[in-house]
Amino acid sequence: MKNVANQRYYLVREDVLTDAMQKTLEAKHLLQSGAVSSIWDAVKEVDLSRSAFYKYRDAVFPFHSIVRERILTIFIQLQDEKGTLASLLEIVTVAQCNILTIHQTIPIQGRANVTLSLDVTSMVYELDELIQQLKKLEFVESAEVISSGAL
Repeated sequence: MKNVANQRYYLVREDVLTDAMQKTLEAKHLLQSGAVSSIWDAVKEVDLSRSAFYKYRDAVFPFHSIVRERILTIFIQLQDEKGTLASLLEIVTVAQCNILTIHQTIPIQGRANVTLSLDVTSMVYELDELIQQLKKLEFVESAEVISSGAL
């Protein structure tokens, strides 16, 4: 999967989206509205393969949800060293992001995974700039956007 932070984004009319992209949007709506309870039920309802759904689910969004939702989720792999989480959160603070959730795994073989969900309504950086700031930290092995309503 390509790094989301290094991609460009475009606003595109619905009629030029592929059929699979449109059906992915329909399936996501069914899931969000509670009309169905599982991805399997959603893709079955809209006649879409699960692989197509997974391919496009984090790539296509209704415009209104992007404007309304300013939540960014970042997955970070880092070396287990004293003060790493504090340094990481300092960058998030300087960027003026509001931390919604933090999940850190127990370090295994000197490495830990951190998932941050951020409200980026007041963020002073561009998304790619925030990711690059995180990647500059010597203990960060990778930083990937895994979902975003902020692009």
